[in-house]
Amino acid sequence: MRAALQLALLLAVAANASSSIAAQRTVTPADDVSAVFAAAQPEDVIVMADGAWNNVALHLEGSGTAEQPITLRAQTPGRVVVTGKSHLRLSGRHLVVEGLFFQDIVGESEVIALRTSSAKHAHDCRLTNCAIINRLGAEGQIESKWVSVYGTNNRVDHCHFSGKNSRGTTLVVWVGDGPDDHRIDHNYFGHRPPLGVNGGESVRVGTSDVSMNDSRTIVESNVFEECDGEAEIISNKSCENVYRGNTFLRCAGALTLRHGNRSTVEGNYFLGEGKRLTGGVRVIGDDHRVVNNYFEGLTGDESRSAISFMNGIVRSPLSGYFQVHRAEIAFNTLIDCKYPIAIGVGAGTKQSLAPESCIVANNVFIGDRPVVRQYAAPVDWTWTGNLRQTEKPQDDDPPGVKQVALRFARDKNNLWRPQSDSPVIAAAVGDFPHVTRDIDGQPRGPQKDVGCDQFHEAAAPAPLLPKDVGPTWWPAVETDGQ
Repeated sequence: MRAALQLALLLAVAANASSSIAAQRTVTPADDVSAVFAAAQPEDVIVMADGAWNNVALHLEGSGTAEQPITLRAQTPGRVVVTGKSHLRLSGRHLVVEGLFFQDIVGESEVIALRTSSAKHAHDCRLTNCAIINRLGAEGQIESKWVSVYGTNNRVDHCHFSGKNSRGTTLVVWVGDGPDDHRIDHNYFGHRPPLGVNGGESVRVGTSDVSMNDSRTIVESNVFEECDGEAEIISNKSCENVYRGNTFLRCAGALTLRHGNRSTVEGNYFLGEGKRLTGGVRVIGDDHRVVNNYFEGLTGDESRSAISFMNGIVRSPLSGYFQVHRAEIAFNTLIDCKYPIAIGVGAGTKQSLAPESCIVANNVFIGDRPVVRQYAAPVDWTWTGNLRQTEKPQDDDPPGVKQVALRFARDKNNLWRPQSDSPVIAAAVGDFPHVTRDIDGQPRGPQKDVGCDQFHEAAAPAPLLPKDVGPTWWPAVETDGQ
């Protein structure tokens, strides 16, 4: 008993000592910020004073813990405005940056990088409640990435990115030798005008040279609005990534599984609203899953079709087009899309390998266009359990697409949902044990419905909208005229 009491007292003293060591320090642009950063210890909080921080290099290296991170934050979220030739670099473990507002940065190849050198990366770090916007013309700006994610187990969340009009990905994950396990969530990716060349993605995970490496990055619960930089809104260039629960609003491009294998696109809303060149998902490579998604009003064709499959190259280099094998397209709802499914895009002498051994199952098709636009004949495909609205019967639908009166209606969010007497209910064919929930997160149960919705009497939640993501303080600062 006495030994236990002594141990408890020692732990209490140690805890108090640790608490007393932790410090909060407020810094201004006039201070030697680098010295403050260098002295930071676990649980320390460095507060950047409100105001304009022009032409500053912020380099934070340190090692916090999960319970006691080192935090760099704005005195008032959104009121620390970093401008000019400025950048932020982080490396170490358990660092948190929150509430900073980067505006009209010029001359930087990376605005924010989760590393301080090629040998010093960030791990278990977090960038949250921040914003980067550009209101300048593209003239004179160099190619730049706004956020470069290196290291492992980092998170970028509740941030706002809009107005990027120079070449370079808005947010890029640099994939290493092993799984990275990053999480990119609850961010707003706003207007990005057409660039006219490659390099205008909003998110890229990997590069072609490491595209066979597993990243296992999760990109979820983000909103992409009018991200028109190029044909690839998101460019997947690594393996085993997950893209789920995102909303794409009027984006003239597609979520593109460009390189790599075994990635999942699940529970996303692709809402084109009739805008020109809006697309859905483009499939290249092996063993991808596209399940539980909602596509409506998409006007793109070929690689910007609602769901498109590229033809592959014989002995493709890493930078080429690998043949599609074993893709699973299941439990999606496609409504009024110009081309719901395009097969063999790019077919020709060079791209001669048609998509092979894919399954298209339990999808709903609504609209007066043919279900398939075929550029090359698919090889050994399975079509099963798909249902199509019969308002304009089609004679050339694939086998495994049944024409029925679907009995769908618009809900309060203007989305098409099955009614209680819809034939989609409990009509799914096959097991699909990995499809346990629908697009709204509601359980599927043993009798699955066809399409992205599992019918429930209760009203379904709305897809994420711009107001649901991004910094807590946005747009208060912008409307104040800062």
